[in-house]
Amino acid sequence: MLGFVARRLLYLVPVLVAVSLLTFLIASLLPGDLAYVILGDQATPEKVEALRHDMGLDQPIWWRYVSWLGHVLQGDFGRSFRTGQTVLQAVAERLPVSLELMFLAEIIGLAIGVPIAIACAVRSGSTFDRFMTGSAFGMLSVPTFLSAILLIYLFAVELRWLPATGYVPFGEDPVANLRFLVLPALTLALAEWPGIMRVLRSDMIATLQEDYIALAKAKGLKASRILFVHALKPSSLTLITITGINIGRLIGGALIVETIFALPGIGRLLVGAIYTRDLIILQGVVLLVAAGFVLMNFIVDLLYAVLDPRIRHGHA
Repeated sequence: MLGFVARRLLYLVPVLVAVSLLTFLIASLLPGDLAYVILGDQATPEKVEALRHDMGLDQPIWWRYVSWLGHVLQGDFGRSFRTGQTVLQAVAERLPVSLELMFLAEIIGLAIGVPIAIACAVRSGSTFDRFMTGSAFGMLSVPTFLSAILLIYLFAVELRWLPATGYVPFGEDPVANLRFLVLPALTLALAEWPGIMRVLRSDMIATLQEDYIALAKAKGLKASRILFVHALKPSSLTLITITGINIGRLIGGALIVETIFALPGIGRLLVGAIYTRDLIILQGVVLLVAAGFVLMNFIVDLLYAVLDPRIRHGHA
């Protein structure tokens, strides 16, 4: 197992280097001059040139990348020229909001998708199966912003059960915190459960046709034990992959959802950095998010190895 983990960690190094390079290039090659943005109305040729020299913008791009990467490896991701706040401080303030939102969304998505997938697999080909499969296809075509607007109209405007926008920290009032996060999390979950349901349904149908399932039935084991103990575990490998990949989708959805519901999370921080052309914040946050996504895939690989020993021994 230690050898498997060491190999996976070794694979992460070139991936993280590539992520850092792409992040730096995307932010650095955007049109416009950062020195002009920072100086604003006070921009003069002399001041612009002096600021460009102080920030290293007059250096070759490869040297700027090496210098920036060196600071990143030391934990210095830069400082916002608008607020004076460091990237790590800005992320530390907003990350708990986004993590809680994504966690709730994933839990709701699994709570909807897994039971439906199991029911569809047991009744494969039935009217219920066809209806839920068609519904999943339909939900995949609904954009996140439309789901958000519809949920706000139904539960906040018409029924007045939940607040439309705002946020209360969990430490201040746990109940109010969950009330403000229900609609955003449900918005993201409505986009996640169809993929979870379709993948698990297909794997469950294939697993239920295996010989060991027939043997378990012949031994007289309870149907619930066969379904949840003998069929669900081997069918969950692909589900774990989908759950890990969904983190990237959830981050993308958070950009829209946090803006619509006025949540002070990472997504809203990124949108604000784009609008104000705060490239230091943009560059640092994108790198941290991308690195987090890479590490999440690494954790998924480890879970694969735990569930299926053949993977860590190289036999699958």
